[in-house]
Amino acid sequence: MTTKPTNTSGAFYVQAVLSFGLSLTAVGAGVVFLPVDGWVRAFLGIAMLYTVTSAFTLAKVIRDRQEDTYLSSRVDRARLDKLLAEHDPFKLDAA
Repeated sequence: MTTKPTNTSGAFYVQAVLSFGLSLTAVGAGVVFLPVDGWVRAFLGIAMLYTVTSAFTLAKVIRDRQEDTYLSSRVDRARLDKLLAEHDPFKLDAA
């Protein structure tokens, strides 16, 4: 199965990975050094991890939906191309 090529550059990919890593580290450090009880810190840490995993799941679902739409439009386009290739406008129907 061939997929639609992406238009993202290597620099954009690196920027996205670094941005994610920096933001996760900053929030993690904020939770660790927050002057509260350990239970509150643990709750905030679990909430942060849940939010991150939910964001990854949402991104995957959106990507899968886009790929399904792209694939179905390719199939429809192939059917249309086949019909147009087989159609002969000068052919007379035998009655």
